[in-house]
Amino acid sequence: MTARRGTLATGLLLLPAALAFLGLFVAPLGYFFVQSFWKASSFRIVPDFQFDNYARVFTDYGGALGFTLGVAFMAATVATTIAFLFAYAVRFSLGRAGNVLLVIALITLFGGYLVKIYAWRTILGLDGILNSALLSTGLIAEPLPFLLFNTGAVIVTLTHYLLPLAMLPLFGALRDIDDSEIAAARDMGAGVTRVIIDVVLPQIRPALLAAFAMCFLLAAGDYVTPSLVGSPGGAMFGNFIQSQFGLRMNTPLGAAMAFSLIGASLLVLGATGLALRLGFRAR
Repeated sequence: MTARRGTLATGLLLLPAALAFLGLFVAPLGYFFVQSFWKASSFRIVPDFQFDNYARVFTDYGGALGFTLGVAFMAATVATTIAFLFAYAVRFSLGRAGNVLLVIALITLFGGYLVKIYAWRTILGLDGILNSALLSTGLIAEPLPFLLFNTGAVIVTLTHYLLPLAMLPLFGALRDIDDSEIAAARDMGAGVTRVIIDVVLPQIRPALLAAFAMCFLLAAGDYVTPSLVGSPGGAMFGNFIQSQFGLRMNTPLGAAMAFSLIGASLLVLGATGLALRLGFRAR
């Protein structure tokens, strides 16, 4: 009886959060999923069940989908790698100074996302800090126009934004590693690289995948960064989704594109998780 009352009390405490989750997340998502099988006609949504929207996603926008997944994968890989190296240094090498650097890195989360994008526009622009520095040193005779408005600028900007988010799960996992294991590996002659590969990475595989997944999903769904620092021909999938919901008023196709992106992203994350599992198991 006591256990049943405890379960009931726990359920009542969780009820408001569950209702908020269902009302604010599950219900809208379900509505748009159903709507993705409808069609738009003369700026009106017609409840006509068909698969034409999903067919159009892969015939008309398949290239943009593949490009977006590639950019997101690159940004997530770079951000996760740098975040791991930083978190490893903070945890095992930098001592008290590492904690200060970690706090400074996490403080950047309070800086606005748009602020970071415009900061990189300032750095990479024709009159930006980088071009000005190169001109002042005489390394170049005129500003370099290719630093901005390209895929590289998008990846750099996304990486800067995603780095603090990737650091959190990685540093939390590294804190759980016993220092004696690192010391034992070093006593047996293992270098830093061998310690990382054989001792550290197998123990933090879930955090590694979590950091990568967070970065990948945020990068894949982004449409502001490519709009502000990307090239006109390098639009990402989010830009096309935003166009369907905003300019074209074709919410069924926009919903189909959104769920196609979600499905493709889950496939990439599943393949990445499987690759990590097999890679660590083979060692």
